[in-house]
Formats: sequence, structure tokens, C-alpha cells
Amino acid sequence: MSDPAVVLDDLRSESEELDLLVGKSSAEEWATPTPAVRWTVAHQIAHLAWTDRAALLAATDAGAFAAETEKALAAPDTFVDDGAAEGAALPPAELLARWRDGRERLQEALRAAPPGSRFPWYGPPMSAVSMGTARLMETWAHGQDVADALGVVRRPTARLRHVAWIGLRARDYAYLVRGLTPPAEPFRVELSGPDGELWTYGPEDAAQRISGPALDFCLLVTQRAHRDDTALTAVGPDANAWLAIAQAFAGPAGEGRAPKGAR
Repeated sequence: MSDPAVVLDDLRSESEELDLLVGKSSAEEWATPTPAVRWTVAHQIAHLAWTDRAALLAATDAGAFAAETEKALAAPDTFVDDGAAEGAALPPAELLARWRDGRERLQEALRAAPPGSRFPWYGPPMSAVSMGTARLMETWAHGQDVADALGVVRRPTARLRHVAWIGLRARDYAYLVRGLTPPAEPFRVELSGPDGELWTYGPEDAAQRISGPALDFCLLVTQRAHRDDTALTAVGPDANAWLAIAQAFAGPAGEGRAPKGAR
């Protein structure tokens, strides 16, 4: 995942796929509730637009981004919802235009970044590759919320490889954000991609192992599916425990999705 152009090309494709879905939606569909509590389709797109703007500031104006982080620190429990609510109040056409403009400007900024650049973020500083991967993960995850709300089944693509990678990279973070000590040993993860290929990570001889469909893994680490609703299998107590807390996103530990039978 070291070539920014590859990641950014895939980010653009992921955004365009979601754009096709919401771009043809009616005003009533934009107001449809999604699985995220109190968030409509409009809130989901507004959140992506808001986060793209934050990422753009991080990549182009560290001072302005520092001011944004101060706002976040002043309202840690509400700043994400507040940003989504502000955008969701706009007419759908205006919100859509804002999202399109922001994500394209971010593309330009990340592509123009000198090699080795590091940008400030709400967590550790990020490279252009990491920033693009994080934006793709969020676009895919919030796009899943939109698709679920509108009753659309999306075809999984090889772009899931980026989501899986960031989910794996965030393994220890999922423990730390809960005040837990991460396991010392790496896991072996084997995922079946959407085209039948096998994606493998970690030592072949690792005692702790996870396997299953890449789509299910990505739904789990973005907390868009409960483990009971996936075909993932775990060998070893640490691997098994991680699947209950995994999260690919920064910030507080999410509540995750309840099993389908409990909704």
C-alpha cells in the first residue's frame, strides 16, 4: 500500500460509486434513517464532506487544522455529530456539490504532496497513503450505511483490500482505546477476496489465526456487522477476543451493530 496514486485512484472510484447512489436519490431518500442512530442518508454524506474538509486542512494548512482540533477537544462527545448535522441541514443538491468539491480538492492536495510528507491528524500524523486509505475506508463504511438504508446490495470489489489493511493496522489501537493491553504476538489473517483470490497477512506459523470472507472482515472492523452475522472463524483466544472489539476507525470505541436477530 505504498503508492499514493493507487490508493487515491481507488478512493476516487469508491467515492464515485457512492455518488451514483445518492446522486439519483430523491429528497425523501436523503432523509431516510440509516443504521447509525439519528443519522439519515444526508448525515452520512455530510460527515464524509466534513471529514474531507478536515483532511484537506491537515494536508494544506496545519494552523487551520490545529484550530479544528481545538474545537474537537472542546466538545469531544458531540463534534462529529454536530458537523454531520450542520451539513445534513443543507438542501441535498448543495450538500452533494459540497462533498464533490471537497473530495476533489483533497485528491489534488494529496497527489501534490511531496514524498515523505506527514500530515497532522486527530491521532498520529498520517502520510498521503495513510490519509487516502483512511478516507477510502470511511467512504466505504458510510456508503454501506447509505446502501443499507436504501435497500441496495453493493457488489464487493478489490478495493476492500485497503479496508482490510487499515483494519489490521488498527488492531492494537482497538485494545488501547479500551484501556486494554494488546497481544504481544502477531496474528495470521487469511481472507478470501471478492474475485476468489486469497489475501494473507502475518506469519504463516502464527498460533492465533483468523480466516473468512474479506467482505465480512471489512464489515466487522468498520463495525457495520456483528460477528455473529459473519462467516469469520478464529483460532486462539486472543484472535477470538479481537473480533469482538476490532475497529478500523480512530476515536472512541464504537458500540457496533447488534446481531440481526436482536435488531
